[in-house]
Amino acid sequence: MMRTHSFLTVLLWSSVFYVVHMTPSQKRTNKHSHSERITGLSENDGKTLHRTKRGWMWNQFFLLEEYTGPDTQYVGKLHTDQDKGDGNLKYILTGDGAGSLFIIDENTGDIHAAKKLDREEKSLYVLRAKAIDRKTGRQVEPESEFIIKIHDINDNEPKFTKDTYTASIPEMSGVGTSVIQVTATDADDANYGNSAKVVYSILQGQPYFSVDPETGIIKTALPDMSRENREQYQVVIQAKDMGGQMGGLSGTTTVNITLTDVNDNPPRFPQSMEHLIVCSPESAAPGTPLGRIKANDPDVGENAEIEYSISSGDGSDMFDIITDKDTQEGIITVKKHLDFENKVLYTLKVEASNTHPDPRFLQLGPFKDTAFVKISVEDIDEPPVFSRPWYLIEVDEDAKEGSIIGQVVAQDPDIAKNAIKYSVDRHTDLDRIFNIYSGNGSLFLSKPLDREETPWHNITVIATEINNPKQSSQIPVFIRILDINDHAPEFANYYETFVCENAKAGQLIQTVSAIDKDQPPRGHKFFFELVPEFAVHPNFSVVDNKDNTAGIMTRRNGYSRSKTSTYLLPIIIFDNDYPIQSSTGTLTIRVCACDSRGNMQSCSAEALLLPAGLSTGALVAILLCIIILLVLIVLFTALKRQRKKEPLILSKDDVRDNIVTYNDEGGGEEDTQAFDIGTLRNPEAREESKIRRDVIPETIFQIRRTAPLWENIDVQDFIHRRLKENDSDPAAPPYDSLATYAYEGNDSIANSLSSLESLTTEGNQDYDYLSDWGPRFKKLADMYGGEDSDRD
Repeated sequence: MMRTHSFLTVLLWSSVFYVVHMTPSQKRTNKHSHSERITGLSENDGKTLHRTKRGWMWNQFFLLEEYTGPDTQYVGKLHTDQDKGDGNLKYILTGDGAGSLFIIDENTGDIHAAKKLDREEKSLYVLRAKAIDRKTGRQVEPESEFIIKIHDINDNEPKFTKDTYTASIPEMSGVGTSVIQVTATDADDANYGNSAKVVYSILQGQPYFSVDPETGIIKTALPDMSRENREQYQVVIQAKDMGGQMGGLSGTTTVNITLTDVNDNPPRFPQSMEHLIVCSPESAAPGTPLGRIKANDPDVGENAEIEYSISSGDGSDMFDIITDKDTQEGIITVKKHLDFENKVLYTLKVEASNTHPDPRFLQLGPFKDTAFVKISVEDIDEPPVFSRPWYLIEVDEDAKEGSIIGQVVAQDPDIAKNAIKYSVDRHTDLDRIFNIYSGNGSLFLSKPLDREETPWHNITVIATEINNPKQSSQIPVFIRILDINDHAPEFANYYETFVCENAKAGQLIQTVSAIDKDQPPRGHKFFFELVPEFAVHPNFSVVDNKDNTAGIMTRRNGYSRSKTSTYLLPIIIFDNDYPIQSSTGTLTIRVCACDSRGNMQSCSAEALLLPAGLSTGALVAILLCIIILLVLIVLFTALKRQRKKEPLILSKDDVRDNIVTYNDEGGGEEDTQAFDIGTLRNPEAREESKIRRDVIPETIFQIRRTAPLWENIDVQDFIHRRLKENDSDPAAPPYDSLATYAYEGNDSIANSLSSLESLTTEGNQDYDYLSDWGPRFKKLADMYGGEDSDRD
């Protein structure tokens, strides 16, 4: 029905359009003056002017969207009064979608929509039309613009801006409290019909929530919704177009609504009167947790935070309670030491209250609750307890062995009152000076005391239950040794006192002081005087300064070292404690030579023989210098002797590449260091280990012995072999030297001419050839060549 109605509308508009173009136009413009046809004559011609009207005008076309008919949708027809119907005119369409969406018949001017159109994509198309003469190509009408509008149909459902909404609202909110607003949009034309008019409704979530049909605001519909009963809600909202009428399109969305917590529930103990019995050992230390108590609060977060306190009870000063922030439990702890023997059972009134109450709900009742807690104390076997935390005992240092110096007392705190024995921790009394009676704790001495050696003793006494040795305790005992006057005073230092030879009578030469190992309560007071035998000393006197010091004074003028070099002055020192102690100290006074200012120069009589001003340190230094000089002389002599053993190479340059010259004749048969050249002349001579004189003795290597070469060997062959051995010897010296071998060469071809060996020949020899040697050998020829010769 709708499509038929739209088609009829198009046909109606097309008819109107055609009629408009066939009727004279009422609108004229001077813009298209070339299209206005003006005929007539000028004023000179006297003719009137006539105006010809044209029909090339239209406003706009309308077209339905989403057309699905079998044929293309007809839009309208273009026509001009210049068209005579003979086909000379050509219609051309340009602009939005021309040629693709909109097709024009160039002969008739009919326009069709070639495709299905969607108003939501484009709702308005602007096109331009031309009418052209086919023969001349000239526009018979100016180009004109027209509009094609797309009529909307309800083809889009409403769509929400979110697929899922999330919202929250405090619990216990009143009816009509806004939760959230949802929004849906429709792509259809809001100005045409009801296609885009959206109405909201609730499909799921009643009766808890409602929605405004026009605005989409979701509101609460029930009062006092409790989070503790239900926390999560899911609401489905529908948006429908066409004003919600039947046939309209719709869309839905889901809204997840959470009720947030408010402090509308007070804490409550499981029972109106909580009776919790907690057992605590009496040995529990302060701060020890004993048990937990909890009040339930259905709220969450800070609304469920609970603070516990002890409001009353006979144990409020003995116990305390704190809150566990993680579990919101109350932890009962020990505040003071418990004693089973004093009290066995305590009762506490515990109160639990919210830390963040909401004033809006105070009318519901007090946001706190109370419970009673009973705590029973358990008896345990406790160790003995001393009467004091520590003991201080004072004893005189002259106390006798075995005397009692003090007592410690301990008892069993339990009801059983077990017997106790005492002992001394020997780690604190390694010398075993003290001991204790195990039955009553009395301390007594085992060894004598000496305050000057150890003024304080710190020992530990142990008390142990006899029936249960594991139960024991210990206590420190501080023993102070009281002083008695058992030491005599003595000189504070060793005094090196001297008197000058030129001293005057009444001159102070030394001030002495004293010390005492004792420690009297009122301090030390010493007195000085000479030994009675020396009460009137002819040379010196002692003057007590009344300040624990005394001055040594001279009694005459001048002293002589040569006569008396040292004086001994015995002095008695007294203290003022009881009993009075005294000692005698002898002061050694030397007589010394002094300068005019009284400065000591020398004291002993032997120093008179030494140069003035030469001290003992100087003498030691002189002695050390003399010893060093003697050591240097000995070293120099040893080095000089060592140099005499150097090799006899006298060459000035000594480059180890020269002929070695021997400028001595040797020392005869006893000179074993001389070079034996006879070995060269007699191959049968034995080799001996002789030190070579042409090298430094320290560099001589062990000469390698060779096989004997003296049997049936020629001297020349011997020399060549010896030379080869020296060349290949790795122990040879690392420089060149020239060895001269006196060698005569081979024997003569005439053999020996000596007559010494004539007796050894076997047979007579013929010397007639001597006459053939010339006049120089005539004498020999006469001697050996005749018959009178001694060849026999």
